[in-house]
Formats: sequence, structure tokens, C-alpha cells
Amino acid sequence: MKEGIHPNYQECKVTCACGNTFMTRSTEAEIRTDICSACHPFFTGQQKFTQRGGRVEKFKNKYGLK
Repeated sequence: MKEGIHPNYQECKVTCACGNTFMTRSTEAEIRTDICSACHPFFTGQQKFTQRGGRVEKFKNKYGLK
């Protein structure tokens, strides 16, 4: 690798809006994020799965057709 062209890769503190913090490595000294794996619904198991019908099913349900 060429000398002097790569950014400094250092320890980085990541802070989430929920208050969770963890350490990783990055070119930045500190990173602030809005959502992390501690508060994201997919990772916490609070994700809601909805049954979305297609256009035809929505039309039939709207007008009571079978």
C-alpha cells in the first residue's frame, strides 16, 4: 500500500438516540445514530407482519365481492 494516502483507522464510540453505546473501529472518532440493534423493531422482536393483499383482494373486500 502507498504511504500517506489512507485515512487514520481508529477506535470509535457509537452512540444511539436510545442511549446505547458501543465501541467499533472507523475513520471517525465518534458516530451518532438514530437507531441501533438494541432499539430497532426487527432485532427486538416487536416487528409487526401485516398481511397485505393485492389490488384485486382489496377491491373485493372494499365492495364485499367474493
